[in-house]
Amino acid sequence: MQKTPFLYLIICILFSTKLFCQSLHLKIQGKTIYETRIIDSLNYLNTHKNYKSINNEVDSIQKALYKKGFIENELKFLRKINDSTFSAEFYLKKKFNTIYIYYKKTEVDASIIEMISKDIFDDYFKLNFSEIENTLTFINSKISEKGRPFSKLYLSNIRIRDNSNIEGSLIIESTQQKRSINNIVVKGYEKFPQSYLKHYLKIKPKQIFDLNKIKNKINQLNNLIFAKEIKSPEVLFSKDSTTLYLYLEKTKSNAFDGFLGFGTNEVTSKLEFDGYLNLNLVNNLNFGESFRLLYKSDENDQKTFEVDVSLPYLFKSPIGADFLLRIFKRDSSFTTTNQSAKLHYQINSKHKIYAGIIATESNNLLRENFNSTISNYKTQYLTIAYQFLKPQFYNVLFPTKSKLYFETGFGGRKTSNSTERQNQITIDAFNIFNLNQKNSIYFRINGANLISDTYFENELLRFGGINSIRGFEENSLFSNLYGLVNTEYRFQLNNAIYIHSIIDAAYFENKIINTKEKLYGYGFGFGILTKAGLFKFNYANGKNENIKFKLSNSKIHLSLTTIF
Repeated sequence: MQKTPFLYLIICILFSTKLFCQSLHLKIQGKTIYETRIIDSLNYLNTHKNYKSINNEVDSIQKALYKKGFIENELKFLRKINDSTFSAEFYLKKKFNTIYIYYKKTEVDASIIEMISKDIFDDYFKLNFSEIENTLTFINSKISEKGRPFSKLYLSNIRIRDNSNIEGSLIIESTQQKRSINNIVVKGYEKFPQSYLKHYLKIKPKQIFDLNKIKNKINQLNNLIFAKEIKSPEVLFSKDSTTLYLYLEKTKSNAFDGFLGFGTNEVTSKLEFDGYLNLNLVNNLNFGESFRLLYKSDENDQKTFEVDVSLPYLFKSPIGADFLLRIFKRDSSFTTTNQSAKLHYQINSKHKIYAGIIATESNNLLRENFNSTISNYKTQYLTIAYQFLKPQFYNVLFPTKSKLYFETGFGGRKTSNSTERQNQITIDAFNIFNLNQKNSIYFRINGANLISDTYFENELLRFGGINSIRGFEENSLFSNLYGLVNTEYRFQLNNAIYIHSIIDAAYFENKIINTKEKLYGYGFGFGILTKAGLFKFNYANGKNENIKFKLSNSKIHLSLTTIF
Protein backbone atom coordinates (compact mmCIF):
# COMPACT_ATOMS: atom_id res chain seq x y z
CA MET A 1 0.00 0.00 0.00
CA GLN A 2 2.94 2.37 0.62
CA LYS A 3 4.15 1.99 -2.98
CA THR A 4 1.03 3.56 -4.52
CA PRO A 5 1.72 7.21 -3.55
CA PHE A 6 5.37 6.83 -4.63
CA LEU A 7 4.40 5.52 -8.08
CA TYR A 8 1.84 8.27 -8.48
CA LEU A 9 4.54 10.88 -7.71
CA ILE A 10 6.86 9.45 -10.39
CA ILE A 11 4.09 9.51 -13.00
CA CYS A 12 3.30 13.16 -12.20
CA ILE A 13 6.95 14.18 -12.53
CA LEU A 14 7.41 12.40 -15.86
CA PHE A 15 4.21 13.46 -17.54
CA SER A 16 3.29 16.77 -15.94
CA THR A 17 4.95 18.79 -18.72
CA LYS A 18 2.84 17.19 -21.41
CA LEU A 19 -0.30 17.38 -19.31
CA PHE A 20 -0.05 21.04 -18.37
CA CYS A 21 1.93 22.61 -21.30
CA GLN A 22 -0.44 22.78 -24.25
CA SER A 23 0.50 24.24 -27.63
CA LEU A 24 -1.52 27.13 -29.02
CA HIS A 25 -2.49 27.37 -32.67
CA LEU A 26 -2.81 30.54 -34.75
CA LYS A 27 -4.86 30.94 -37.92
CA ILE A 28 -4.59 34.18 -39.93
CA GLN A 29 -6.85 35.03 -42.86
CA GLY A 30 -7.66 37.97 -45.07
CA LYS A 31 -10.91 39.62 -46.04
CA THR A 32 -10.95 37.65 -49.30
CA ILE A 33 -9.47 34.40 -50.57
CA TYR A 34 -6.89 36.41 -52.54
CA GLU A 35 -5.77 38.26 -49.40
CA THR A 36 -5.57 35.00 -47.45
CA ARG A 37 -3.27 33.53 -50.10
CA ILE A 38 -0.97 36.55 -49.78
CA ILE A 39 -0.84 36.12 -46.00
CA ASP A 40 -0.17 32.36 -46.34
CA SER A 41 2.75 33.13 -48.69
CA LEU A 42 4.52 34.82 -45.75
CA ASN A 43 4.89 31.38 -44.10
CA TYR A 44 3.96 32.57 -40.66
CA LEU A 45 4.39 30.37 -37.57
CA ASN A 46 1.20 28.42 -36.69
CA THR A 47 2.20 26.86 -33.36
CA HIS A 48 3.08 28.87 -30.25
CA LYS A 49 3.81 28.33 -26.57
CA ASN A 50 1.86 31.28 -25.17
CA TYR A 51 -0.23 34.30 -26.05
CA LYS A 52 2.78 36.66 -26.11
CA SER A 53 4.33 34.61 -28.91
CA ILE A 54 1.07 34.81 -30.88
CA ASN A 55 0.87 38.57 -30.47
CA ASN A 56 4.50 38.99 -31.63
CA GLU A 57 3.78 36.86 -34.70
CA VAL A 58 0.78 38.99 -35.65
CA ASP A 59 2.95 42.14 -35.35
CA SER A 60 5.60 40.56 -37.59
CA ILE A 61 2.99 39.70 -40.22
CA GLN A 62 1.73 43.28 -40.25
CA LYS A 63 5.28 44.64 -40.75
CA ALA A 64 5.86 42.16 -43.58
CA LEU A 65 2.69 43.38 -45.28
CA TYR A 66 3.92 46.99 -44.98
CA LYS A 67 7.11 46.03 -46.83
CA LYS A 68 5.10 44.40 -49.61
CA GLY A 69 3.23 47.64 -50.26
CA PHE A 70 0.09 47.11 -48.18
CA ILE A 71 0.73 50.20 -46.09
CA GLU A 72 -2.96 50.65 -45.26
CA ASN A 73 -3.43 47.09 -43.98
CA GLU A 74 -5.52 46.81 -40.83
CA LEU A 75 -5.80 44.14 -38.15
CA LYS A 76 -9.55 43.69 -37.67
CA PHE A 77 -9.39 41.30 -34.76
CA LEU A 78 -7.32 38.76 -32.83
CA ARG A 79 -9.60 36.53 -30.80
CA LYS A 80 -9.59 33.26 -28.93
CA ILE A 81 -11.70 30.56 -30.57
CA ASN A 82 -11.22 27.87 -27.94
CA ASP A 83 -8.67 26.78 -25.34
CA SER A 84 -5.99 26.04 -27.94
CA THR A 85 -6.89 28.10 -31.03
CA PHE A 86 -6.60 31.80 -31.87
CA SER A 87 -7.81 33.50 -35.03
CA ALA A 88 -6.73 36.79 -36.63
CA GLU A 89 -8.03 38.67 -39.66
CA PHE A 90 -6.32 41.38 -41.75
CA TYR A 91 -7.85 43.73 -44.30
CA LEU A 92 -4.98 44.33 -46.75
CA LYS A 93 -6.76 47.05 -48.73
CA LYS A 94 -4.86 48.75 -51.58
CA LYS A 95 -1.35 47.68 -52.64
CA PHE A 96 1.17 50.35 -53.65
CA ASN A 97 3.82 49.17 -56.12
CA THR A 98 6.08 52.19 -56.58
CA ILE A 99 7.43 55.04 -54.48
CA TYR A 100 8.71 58.39 -55.75
CA ILE A 101 11.50 59.61 -53.45
CA TYR A 102 12.45 63.30 -53.50
CA TYR A 103 16.00 64.18 -52.41
CA LYS A 104 18.53 67.02 -52.31
CA LYS A 105 21.48 66.72 -54.69
CA THR A 106 23.71 68.43 -52.16
CA GLU A 107 23.15 65.58 -49.68
CA VAL A 108 23.36 62.50 -51.93
CA ASP A 109 25.78 62.07 -54.84
CA ALA A 110 24.22 61.37 -58.20
CA SER A 111 26.53 58.36 -58.59
CA ILE A 112 24.85 56.68 -55.58
CA ILE A 113 21.37 57.24 -56.99
CA GLU A 114 22.46 55.76 -60.32
CA MET A 115 23.46 52.57 -58.51
CA ILE A 116 19.99 52.00 -57.02
CA SER A 117 17.52 53.24 -59.63
CA LYS A 118 17.09 53.32 -63.40
CA ASP A 119 14.35 55.97 -63.28
CA ILE A 120 16.05 59.18 -62.15
CA PHE A 121 14.68 62.68 -62.62
CA ASP A 122 15.74 66.19 -61.59
CA ASP A 123 14.89 65.95 -57.91
CA TYR A 124 13.44 62.47 -57.40
CA PHE A 125 13.86 58.83 -58.38
CA LYS A 126 11.53 55.80 -58.57
CA LEU A 127 11.78 52.54 -56.65
CA ASN A 128 9.77 49.38 -56.28
CA PHE A 129 8.09 49.48 -52.90
CA SER A 130 9.73 46.22 -51.80
CA GLU A 131 13.20 47.76 -52.31
CA ILE A 132 12.81 50.66 -49.89
CA GLU A 133 14.50 49.14 -46.82
CA ASN A 134 17.53 47.77 -48.70
CA THR A 135 17.90 51.03 -50.60
CA LEU A 136 17.95 53.18 -47.47
CA THR A 137 20.50 50.85 -45.89
CA PHE A 138 22.68 51.07 -49.00
CA ILE A 139 22.55 54.87 -49.15
CA ASN A 140 23.41 55.08 -45.46
CA SER A 141 26.43 52.78 -45.94
CA LYS A 142 27.71 54.95 -48.78
CA ILE A 143 27.37 58.09 -46.67
CA SER A 144 29.21 56.29 -43.86
CA GLU A 145 32.05 55.43 -46.25
CA LYS A 146 32.59 59.14 -46.81
CA GLY A 147 33.48 59.69 -43.16
CA ARG A 148 30.03 60.20 -41.65
CA PRO A 149 29.45 57.02 -39.58
CA PHE A 150 26.69 58.59 -37.42
CA SER A 151 24.41 59.63 -40.27
CA LYS A 152 20.70 58.80 -40.10
CA LEU A 153 18.18 58.83 -42.93
CA TYR A 154 14.46 58.21 -43.20
CA LEU A 155 11.44 58.98 -45.37
CA SER A 156 9.23 61.88 -44.37
CA ASN A 157 6.06 63.52 -45.63
CA ILE A 158 4.81 60.25 -47.13
CA ARG A 159 1.64 60.74 -49.18
CA ILE A 160 -0.45 58.99 -51.83
CA ARG A 161 0.41 60.00 -55.37
CA ASP A 162 -2.21 57.95 -57.25
CA ASN A 163 -3.97 54.58 -57.04
CA SER A 164 -0.80 52.45 -57.02
CA ASN A 165 2.01 54.87 -56.15
CA ILE A 166 3.12 56.94 -53.19
CA GLU A 167 5.77 59.59 -52.71
CA GLY A 168 7.97 60.87 -49.91
CA SER A 169 11.02 62.95 -49.07
CA LEU A 170 14.43 61.54 -48.15
CA ILE A 171 15.74 63.18 -44.97
CA ILE A 172 19.40 62.80 -44.03
CA GLU A 173 20.68 63.78 -40.61
CA SER A 174 24.47 63.82 -40.30
CA THR A 175 27.27 65.96 -38.95
CA GLN A 176 28.83 68.29 -41.47
CA GLN A 177 32.36 67.45 -40.34
CA LYS A 178 33.75 64.30 -41.92
CA ARG A 179 35.44 61.74 -39.68
CA SER A 180 39.02 60.78 -40.50
CA ILE A 181 41.52 58.58 -38.70
CA ASN A 182 43.66 60.70 -36.36
CA ASN A 183 45.57 57.98 -34.51
CA ILE A 184 46.34 54.29 -35.04
CA VAL A 185 47.21 52.25 -31.95
CA VAL A 186 48.48 48.65 -32.25
CA LYS A 187 47.81 46.44 -29.25
CA GLY A 188 49.47 43.08 -28.60
CA TYR A 189 52.27 43.50 -31.16
CA GLU A 190 53.35 47.09 -30.51
CA LYS A 191 56.49 46.71 -32.67
CA PHE A 192 54.50 45.79 -35.77
CA PRO A 193 56.29 47.51 -38.69
CA GLN A 194 54.48 50.79 -39.35
CA SER A 195 55.36 50.68 -43.05
CA TYR A 196 53.09 47.66 -43.43
CA LEU A 197 50.19 49.67 -42.04
CA LYS A 198 50.74 52.42 -44.58
CA HIS A 199 51.77 50.52 -47.72
CA TYR A 200 50.62 46.91 -47.25
CA LEU A 201 47.31 47.37 -45.42
CA LYS A 202 46.99 50.94 -46.74
CA ILE A 203 45.71 52.27 -43.41
CA LYS A 204 47.14 55.63 -42.39
CA PRO A 205 46.26 58.79 -40.41
CA LYS A 206 44.13 61.49 -42.06
CA GLN A 207 42.40 58.76 -44.09
CA ILE A 208 38.59 59.04 -44.36
CA PHE A 209 37.11 56.75 -41.72
CA ASP A 210 35.25 53.72 -43.11
CA LEU A 211 35.03 50.81 -40.67
CA ASN A 212 33.98 48.24 -43.29
CA LYS A 213 36.97 49.03 -45.48
CA ILE A 214 39.26 48.90 -42.47
CA LYS A 215 38.00 45.43 -41.55
CA ASN A 216 38.57 44.21 -45.12
CA LYS A 217 42.09 45.58 -45.09
CA ILE A 218 42.87 43.96 -41.74
CA ASN A 219 41.84 40.62 -43.26
CA GLN A 220 44.86 40.98 -45.56
CA LEU A 221 47.02 40.22 -42.53
CA ASN A 222 46.17 36.58 -43.28
CA ASN A 223 48.61 36.90 -46.19
CA LEU A 224 51.50 37.72 -43.83
CA ILE A 225 53.42 34.93 -42.15
CA PHE A 226 54.75 37.00 -39.22
CA ALA A 227 51.54 38.56 -37.81
CA LYS A 228 47.85 37.83 -37.38
CA GLU A 229 44.72 39.53 -36.07
CA ILE A 230 43.56 38.35 -32.63
CA LYS A 231 40.55 40.63 -32.24
CA SER A 232 38.37 42.81 -34.47
CA PRO A 233 39.45 46.46 -34.71
CA GLU A 234 37.81 48.97 -32.39
CA VAL A 235 37.28 52.72 -32.70
CA LEU A 236 37.27 55.42 -30.04
CA PHE A 237 35.35 58.52 -31.06
CA SER A 238 35.90 61.77 -29.24
CA LYS A 239 34.63 65.22 -30.05
CA ASP A 240 37.59 66.18 -32.24
CA SER A 241 39.41 62.93 -33.04
CA THR A 242 39.03 59.30 -34.10
CA THR A 243 41.41 56.64 -32.77
CA LEU A 244 41.64 53.22 -34.40
CA TYR A 245 42.78 50.27 -32.27
CA LEU A 246 44.25 47.20 -33.99
CA TYR A 247 44.77 43.96 -32.05
CA LEU A 248 47.62 41.96 -33.56
CA GLU A 249 49.93 39.14 -32.54
CA LYS A 250 53.42 38.26 -33.73
CA THR A 251 53.63 34.69 -35.03
CA LYS A 252 56.49 32.25 -35.50
CA SER A 253 57.85 32.73 -39.01
CA ASN A 254 61.44 31.48 -39.04
CA ALA A 255 61.95 28.19 -40.89
CA PHE A 256 64.69 25.59 -41.02
CA ASP A 257 64.43 23.12 -43.87
CA GLY A 258 66.68 20.24 -44.77
CA PHE A 259 66.62 16.86 -46.40
CA LEU A 260 68.72 13.77 -46.71
CA GLY A 261 68.66 11.73 -49.90
CA PHE A 262 70.31 8.46 -50.80
CA GLY A 263 70.38 6.14 -53.77
CA THR A 264 72.53 3.64 -55.64
CA ASN A 265 75.26 4.86 -57.98
CA GLU A 266 74.72 3.29 -61.40
CA VAL A 267 78.46 2.96 -62.07
CA THR A 268 79.85 1.88 -58.70
CA SER A 269 76.63 0.32 -57.33
CA LYS A 270 77.45 1.96 -53.99
CA LEU A 271 75.06 3.82 -51.74
CA GLU A 272 75.49 7.61 -52.04
CA PHE A 273 74.08 10.43 -49.92
CA ASP A 274 73.13 13.99 -50.69
CA GLY A 275 71.25 16.77 -48.93
CA TYR A 276 70.85 20.45 -48.17
CA LEU A 277 70.22 22.99 -45.40
CA ASN A 278 67.87 25.92 -45.87
CA LEU A 279 67.54 28.57 -43.13
CA ASN A 280 64.92 31.30 -43.55
CA LEU A 281 64.71 34.11 -40.95
CA VAL A 282 61.71 36.45 -41.21
CA ASN A 283 60.93 39.67 -39.31
CA ASN A 284 63.40 39.16 -36.48
CA LEU A 285 64.14 42.89 -36.52
CA ASN A 286 60.43 43.81 -36.67
CA PHE A 287 61.00 45.35 -40.06
CA GLY A 288 59.31 42.67 -42.17
CA GLU A 289 62.71 41.69 -43.58
CA SER A 290 63.73 38.17 -44.60
CA PHE A 291 67.12 36.45 -44.74
CA ARG A 292 67.67 33.08 -46.39
CA LEU A 293 70.79 30.94 -46.26
CA LEU A 294 71.09 27.80 -48.41
CA TYR A 295 73.85 25.24 -48.59
CA LYS A 296 73.48 22.19 -50.81
CA SER A 297 75.77 19.29 -51.55
CA ASP A 298 74.68 16.44 -53.81
CA GLU A 299 75.95 13.12 -55.05
CA ASN A 300 77.38 14.61 -58.27
CA ASP A 301 80.01 16.48 -56.25
CA GLN A 302 78.10 19.73 -56.79
CA LYS A 303 77.97 22.38 -54.11
CA THR A 304 75.70 25.41 -53.89
CA PHE A 305 75.93 28.32 -51.46
CA GLU A 306 73.23 30.97 -51.56
CA VAL A 307 72.35 34.08 -49.53
CA ASP A 308 69.12 35.97 -50.22
CA VAL A 309 68.05 39.18 -48.42
CA SER A 310 64.74 41.00 -48.86
CA LEU A 311 64.19 44.49 -47.36
CA PRO A 312 60.60 45.80 -47.75
CA TYR A 313 59.53 49.44 -47.72
CA LEU A 314 62.91 51.14 -47.68
CA PHE A 315 62.94 54.55 -45.97
CA LYS A 316 59.17 54.17 -45.35
CA SER A 317 58.56 54.19 -49.10
CA PRO A 318 56.45 51.62 -51.02
CA ILE A 319 59.65 50.32 -52.67
CA GLY A 320 61.65 47.37 -51.33
CA ALA A 321 64.95 45.77 -52.32
CA ASP A 322 66.14 42.19 -52.85
CA PHE A 323 69.77 41.04 -52.97
CA LEU A 324 71.07 37.61 -53.93
CA LEU A 325 74.48 35.92 -53.95
CA ARG A 326 74.76 32.37 -55.32
CA ILE A 327 77.96 30.37 -55.73
CA PHE A 328 77.87 27.05 -57.58
CA LYS A 329 80.82 24.66 -57.89
CA ARG A 330 80.85 21.49 -59.95
CA ASP A 331 83.61 19.09 -58.84
CA SER A 332 86.84 20.46 -60.33
CA SER A 333 85.24 21.65 -63.59
CA PHE A 334 83.98 25.18 -62.98
CA THR A 335 82.52 27.68 -60.54
CA THR A 336 79.68 30.11 -61.24
CA THR A 337 78.83 33.18 -59.17
CA ASN A 338 75.49 34.95 -59.55
CA GLN A 339 74.74 38.35 -58.03
CA SER A 340 71.46 40.19 -58.33
CA ALA A 341 69.92 43.40 -57.03
CA LYS A 342 66.24 44.08 -57.55
CA LEU A 343 63.67 46.64 -56.49
CA HIS A 344 60.15 45.45 -55.83
CA TYR A 345 56.77 47.10 -55.43
CA GLN A 346 53.97 45.39 -53.48
CA ILE A 347 50.81 46.17 -55.47
CA ASN A 348 48.63 44.57 -52.81
CA SER A 349 48.75 41.60 -50.44
CA LYS A 350 48.94 39.06 -53.28
CA HIS A 351 50.69 40.80 -56.17
CA LYS A 352 54.28 42.01 -56.42
CA ILE A 353 56.46 43.22 -59.31
CA TYR A 354 60.27 43.34 -59.59
CA ALA A 355 62.91 45.07 -61.70
CA GLY A 356 66.66 44.82 -61.39
CA ILE A 357 69.97 43.56 -62.65
CA ILE A 358 71.61 40.11 -62.57
CA ALA A 359 75.35 39.62 -63.05
CA THR A 360 77.06 36.24 -63.54
CA GLU A 361 80.70 35.24 -63.67
CA SER A 362 81.90 31.71 -64.40
CA ASN A 363 85.45 30.33 -64.34
CA ASN A 364 86.82 27.21 -65.97
CA LEU A 365 88.86 25.22 -63.40
CA LEU A 366 90.14 22.68 -65.92
CA ARG A 367 93.40 22.88 -67.76
CA GLU A 368 93.34 25.03 -70.88
CA ASN A 369 91.57 23.41 -73.87
CA PHE A 370 90.86 20.27 -71.80
CA ASN A 371 87.11 20.78 -72.32
CA SER A 372 86.09 23.19 -75.07
CA THR A 373 82.45 23.34 -73.89
CA ILE A 374 83.46 24.99 -70.60
CA SER A 375 84.71 28.55 -70.81
CA ASN A 376 85.25 31.70 -68.77
CA TYR A 377 82.45 34.21 -69.30
CA LYS A 378 80.50 37.10 -67.79
CA THR A 379 76.84 37.96 -68.31
CA GLN A 380 74.68 40.87 -67.31
CA TYR A 381 70.88 40.96 -67.53
CA LEU A 382 68.21 43.57 -66.95
CA THR A 383 65.29 41.67 -65.51
CA ILE A 384 61.61 42.19 -64.70
CA ALA A 385 59.41 39.77 -62.75
CA TYR A 386 55.92 39.29 -61.38
CA GLN A 387 54.77 37.26 -58.37
CA PHE A 388 51.32 36.14 -57.25
CA LEU A 389 50.94 34.43 -53.88
CA LYS A 390 47.73 33.16 -52.28
CA PRO A 391 48.03 31.58 -48.81
CA GLN A 392 45.76 29.25 -46.89
CA PHE A 393 47.23 29.53 -43.40
CA TYR A 394 44.31 27.62 -41.90
CA ASN A 395 45.95 24.49 -43.35
CA VAL A 396 49.18 23.88 -41.43
CA LEU A 397 50.34 21.14 -43.80
CA PHE A 398 49.84 23.21 -46.97
CA PRO A 399 49.94 26.92 -46.01
CA THR A 400 50.24 28.19 -49.61
CA LYS A 401 47.37 27.49 -52.02
CA SER A 402 48.62 29.17 -55.20
CA LYS A 403 51.83 30.69 -56.50
CA LEU A 404 52.99 32.19 -59.78
CA TYR A 405 56.46 33.60 -60.43
CA PHE A 406 57.43 34.76 -63.91
CA GLU A 407 60.75 36.40 -64.77
CA THR A 408 62.39 37.47 -67.98
CA GLY A 409 65.86 38.91 -68.52
CA PHE A 410 67.56 40.73 -71.41
CA GLY A 411 71.31 41.03 -71.67
CA GLY A 412 74.46 39.56 -73.11
CA ARG A 413 77.45 37.32 -72.52
CA LYS A 414 81.08 38.38 -72.77
CA THR A 415 84.13 36.20 -73.17
CA SER A 416 87.75 37.11 -73.81
CA ASN A 417 87.13 37.28 -77.56
CA SER A 418 83.39 37.62 -78.21
CA THR A 419 80.12 39.26 -77.15
CA GLU A 420 76.70 37.69 -77.65
CA ARG A 421 73.16 38.80 -76.86
CA GLN A 422 71.07 36.48 -74.68
CA ASN A 423 67.59 36.31 -73.15
CA GLN A 424 66.27 34.13 -70.36
CA ILE A 425 62.72 33.23 -69.27
CA THR A 426 61.70 31.47 -66.05
CA ILE A 427 58.30 30.39 -64.78
CA ASP A 428 57.28 28.56 -61.62
CA ALA A 429 53.59 28.13 -60.74
CA PHE A 430 51.46 25.77 -58.72
CA ASN A 431 47.93 25.47 -57.39
CA ILE A 432 46.20 23.19 -54.89
CA PHE A 433 42.73 22.09 -55.98
CA ASN A 434 40.88 21.34 -52.74
CA LEU A 435 38.26 18.70 -53.51
CA ASN A 436 37.09 18.59 -49.90
CA GLN A 437 38.64 18.79 -46.42
CA LYS A 438 40.67 15.60 -46.86
CA ASN A 439 41.29 15.27 -50.62
CA SER A 440 43.24 17.64 -52.85
CA ILE A 441 45.26 17.68 -56.06
CA TYR A 442 48.59 19.50 -56.31
CA PHE A 443 49.61 20.67 -59.81
CA ARG A 444 52.83 22.51 -60.60
CA ILE A 445 54.57 23.67 -63.77
CA ASN A 446 58.16 24.82 -63.84
CA GLY A 447 60.42 25.73 -66.73
CA ALA A 448 63.17 27.94 -68.06
CA ASN A 449 64.65 28.83 -71.43
CA LEU A 450 68.08 30.30 -72.18
CA ILE A 451 67.97 31.91 -75.64
CA SER A 452 71.38 32.24 -77.28
CA ASP A 453 73.19 31.46 -80.52
CA THR A 454 75.86 29.38 -78.79
CA TYR A 455 76.11 27.73 -75.38
CA PHE A 456 78.72 26.79 -72.80
CA GLU A 457 78.24 23.82 -70.52
CA ASN A 458 78.81 25.92 -67.41
CA GLU A 459 75.96 28.32 -68.27
CA LEU A 460 73.29 25.70 -68.92
CA LEU A 461 70.21 25.42 -66.74
CA ARG A 462 70.38 22.72 -64.06
CA PHE A 463 67.42 20.75 -62.70
CA GLY A 464 66.43 17.38 -61.24
CA GLY A 465 65.75 16.19 -57.71
CA ILE A 466 63.21 16.70 -54.96
CA ASN A 467 62.41 20.29 -55.94
CA SER A 468 61.98 19.60 -59.66
CA ILE A 469 61.51 16.15 -61.25
CA ARG A 470 61.66 13.49 -58.57
CA GLY A 471 63.43 10.19 -59.05
CA PHE A 472 66.57 11.84 -60.48
CA GLU A 473 69.74 13.04 -58.79
CA GLU A 474 69.93 16.64 -57.63
CA ASN A 475 70.91 19.05 -60.44
CA SER A 476 72.01 16.12 -62.61
CA LEU A 477 70.29 17.35 -65.77
CA PHE A 478 71.76 20.17 -67.91
CA SER A 479 69.75 21.96 -70.59
CA ASN A 480 69.21 25.20 -72.41
CA LEU A 481 65.44 24.59 -72.32
CA TYR A 482 63.32 22.54 -69.95
CA GLY A 483 59.77 22.26 -68.74
CA LEU A 484 58.31 19.97 -66.12
CA VAL A 485 55.01 19.07 -64.50
CA ASN A 486 54.64 17.83 -60.91
CA THR A 487 51.37 16.27 -59.77
CA GLU A 488 50.26 14.80 -56.47
CA TYR A 489 47.00 13.37 -55.24
CA ARG A 490 46.93 14.14 -51.52
CA PHE A 491 44.83 12.54 -48.81
CA GLN A 492 44.87 13.96 -45.30
CA LEU A 493 44.36 11.30 -42.67
CA ASN A 494 44.04 14.10 -40.10
CA ASN A 495 45.44 17.58 -39.50
CA ALA A 496 48.94 16.20 -38.97
CA ILE A 497 49.37 13.30 -41.42
CA TYR A 498 48.93 13.03 -45.19
CA ILE A 499 49.91 10.62 -47.96
CA HIS A 500 50.34 11.41 -51.64
CA SER A 501 51.18 10.03 -55.04
CA ILE A 502 54.00 11.24 -57.30
CA ILE A 503 53.59 11.54 -61.07
CA ASP A 504 56.12 13.86 -62.74
CA ALA A 505 56.99 14.50 -66.36
CA ALA A 506 59.63 16.69 -68.00
CA TYR A 507 61.02 17.65 -71.40
CA PHE A 508 64.43 19.21 -71.99
CA GLU A 509 66.80 20.16 -74.77
CA ASN A 510 70.59 20.41 -74.72
CA LYS A 511 71.93 21.95 -77.93
CA ILE A 512 75.55 21.34 -76.98
CA ILE A 513 75.12 17.58 -77.31
CA ASN A 514 72.07 17.91 -79.60
CA THR A 515 69.74 16.08 -77.20
CA LYS A 516 65.98 16.18 -76.77
CA GLU A 517 64.53 13.93 -74.09
CA LYS A 518 61.38 13.18 -72.14
CA LEU A 519 61.61 12.13 -68.51
CA TYR A 520 59.14 10.56 -66.10
CA GLY A 521 59.02 10.12 -62.34
CA TYR A 522 56.67 7.89 -60.35
CA GLY A 523 56.35 7.20 -56.67
CA PHE A 524 54.63 8.00 -53.41
CA GLY A 525 55.27 9.87 -50.20
CA PHE A 526 53.86 11.02 -46.90
CA GLY A 527 54.19 13.90 -44.46
CA ILE A 528 53.90 13.96 -40.68
CA LEU A 529 53.61 17.11 -38.57
CA THR A 530 55.70 16.48 -35.46
CA LYS A 531 56.80 18.68 -32.56
CA ALA A 532 60.09 19.17 -34.39
CA GLY A 533 58.38 20.24 -37.63
CA LEU A 534 56.98 18.81 -40.86
CA PHE A 535 58.74 15.56 -41.78
CA LYS A 536 58.44 14.47 -45.44
CA PHE A 537 59.29 11.14 -47.07
CA ASN A 538 59.38 10.72 -50.86
CA TYR A 539 60.11 7.54 -52.79
CA ALA A 540 60.36 8.06 -56.55
CA ASN A 541 61.72 6.22 -59.57
CA GLY A 542 62.89 8.17 -62.61
CA LYS A 543 63.27 6.96 -66.17
CA ASN A 544 64.00 8.27 -69.63
CA GLU A 545 61.54 7.86 -72.46
CA ASN A 546 63.33 4.92 -74.15
CA ILE A 547 64.76 3.23 -71.05
CA LYS A 548 63.01 0.44 -69.19
CA PHE A 549 61.97 0.80 -65.60
CA LYS A 550 64.71 -0.18 -63.12
CA LEU A 551 64.15 -0.45 -59.40
CA SER A 552 67.79 0.48 -58.82
CA ASN A 553 67.09 3.98 -60.21
CA SER A 554 64.78 4.78 -57.30
CA LYS A 555 65.51 7.68 -55.00
CA ILE A 556 64.42 8.23 -51.41
CA HIS A 557 64.23 11.81 -50.16
CA LEU A 558 63.78 12.83 -46.54
CA SER A 559 63.20 16.39 -45.38
CA LEU A 560 62.27 18.23 -42.19
CA THR A 561 60.89 21.77 -42.05
CA THR A 562 60.86 23.42 -38.63
CA ILE A 563 59.07 26.68 -37.82
CA PHE A 564 60.48 28.65 -34.88
